[in-house]
Amino acid sequence: MPGNSQRKGAVRRKGKGNTAGSGGRVRRGLEGRGPTPKAEDRPYHKAYKAKQSSAGRPVGRSGSQTQRTGRPGAGPEWVAGRNPVLEALQAEIPIQAAYIAEGAERDDRLREILKLTAARGKSLLEVTRAELDRMTGGAVHQGVALQLPAYSYTHPDDLLAKALESDTEPIVVALDSITDPRNLGAIVRSAAAFGATGVLIPERRSAGMTAAAWKTSAGAAARIPIARATNLNRALRAYADAGFSLVGLDGAAEQDITDLPQATGPLVLIVGSEGEGLSRLVREACEALVSIPITGMESLNAGVAAGIALYEIARARQGS
Repeated sequence: MPGNSQRKGAVRRKGKGNTAGSGGRVRRGLEGRGPTPKAEDRPYHKAYKAKQSSAGRPVGRSGSQTQRTGRPGAGPEWVAGRNPVLEALQAEIPIQAAYIAEGAERDDRLREILKLTAARGKSLLEVTRAELDRMTGGAVHQGVALQLPAYSYTHPDDLLAKALESDTEPIVVALDSITDPRNLGAIVRSAAAFGATGVLIPERRSAGMTAAAWKTSAGAAARIPIARATNLNRALRAYADAGFSLVGLDGAAEQDITDLPQATGPLVLIVGSEGEGLSRLVREACEALVSIPITGMESLNAGVAAGIALYEIARARQGS
């Protein structure tokens, strides 16, 4: 009888023939992904490997950039996790690439991340969870991560040249071993708000322009140059030789920031580290040490102190 044949291969195997449609599930799953990434932007594509090789960057087996040290997570900074990624996108922090793990569970945060990346013309590159684990150094990424571009620092000499070309009396904010990136971001924001020419930081023992600093600066880091000096003391001497007064903030100084005669000329305002304050060599290089008058036993962190000092200097210049 038809359908009862015992011939080998006569029985219809499961999965063959017509199957039910997806009901739009696949199409909906692709919504918000943005345009298809170029071949050279896909970590697994040979075009990506060729692009990295031509740039002189070592490429791992999966096609992503690796460090010669082999340390997981070394290299470009990553923002991992749904809340941190969403906050970074909302703060408009510059991003180099955005990644999503295969099969990542959709929720409101991920949908908003998809929307924001698409609005910025970026695509979420889909990789395996194992690959995302490797790229982020084992961070808890919750299926999504951002790779930030390396910040382009200005040379201290270029910042000095820009300050000397200014139509107004220039002010540069120098940071002596500020290690908290949030303080760095806050100072960058205050420097931009009060018309500083730029910010000068040391290369070592100092916070850099990380995701936390970018976020705290509220975008000011894109509007004001930040120079990084190999030797901060040498850079400060160069500024002093060019006619700048070096003024350091010191909580124990007897001179009040409101009585600063150097406020109206070319000025470098130096802010010390959160715990130790100004280092000995920087303190000795300063033409003046000033403090912010406060009551009681309270103290101010570096970001707040720099903001107050910049306000007082701006006020003194407006009244001169």
